[in-house]
Amino acid sequence: MSNVILKVDNLSKRYKDKVALDHVSFEIQKGKIYGFIGENGAGKTTTIRSITGLSSIDEGNVELFGLSDSKGLQEARKKMGCLVERPILMLNESAFYNLKMQQTLFGKRDDERINNLLDRVGLGDVKQKKVKNFSLGMKQRLGIALSLINNPELIILDEPVNGLDPMGMVEIRKLLTSLCVDDGITIIISSHILTELYQLVTDYIIISNGKIIDTLSKEQLDDRCSSYVVIETEHKEKAIEVLNKHNFNQVQVVGNEIRILGDVSKERIAKWMFDEGILLTTVMKYEKSLEEYYMELLGRK
Repeated sequence: MSNVILKVDNLSKRYKDKVALDHVSFEIQKGKIYGFIGENGAGKTTTIRSITGLSSIDEGNVELFGLSDSKGLQEARKKMGCLVERPILMLNESAFYNLKMQQTLFGKRDDERINNLLDRVGLGDVKQKKVKNFSLGMKQRLGIALSLINNPELIILDEPVNGLDPMGMVEIRKLLTSLCVDDGITIIISSHILTELYQLVTDYIIISNGKIIDTLSKEQLDDRCSSYVVIETEHKEKAIEVLNKHNFNQVQVVGNEIRILGDVSKERIAKWMFDEGILLTTVMKYEKSLEEYYMELLGRK
């Protein structure tokens, strides 16, 4: 049985003269946390609205839990929860009442479920407090509780950590990790900041200008951001021969630089070159940051 629970195939959407989505395709596997990354206006929310049925598409196909026809998608979406942009909350009502009204939309009445959810998101002690008196982090946690009211297998959260202070981000991260690990809920989280999600997600889907430009696991991202040693010399060819002699074949030549990839000390490299009579004008260790990788990917070095 396939672990793929969501397939997005060639989604395209245009608003007048603007192309919002340009043949967007990706797959979501059960039991993972996906970071849907892109700058503001990249197409994240439009994609999410298309998946959740909140927006029509001009071209393409969405398959959810193996169903792709209109009626099938309607049923499949009952197994999905979502928080698109900011949560829609009744500010003059309590957290409990907000969840109760959301539950009514699914034709259910289960106060125990509501209380358990509020405890789970850390709002059990303030369940009767009016939402207008909540902090931004508390409102975000209530929004996540709303997305969980129907006991979904998949939740999609649009910018759930946007505007939160560091403590609020930690609280949301712990909550979402628990939902995935302990409850088996697959999660898609959109953000315009890759580093916000680094300690949380297992996989990345990166979108820019309405196009998917990369899909990769966290391990693959770590490999691409791994450290390397940079050397410069007037004797490039001879330096590369020395590196090959020491079984370093992961070498890139970029302009005047020779980049040696992998876990190696600059002191060792310098000694090898010295022993062969090669003068280095530059030798330094460099570690690419997540932001640098992301900007390179967008073509904004």
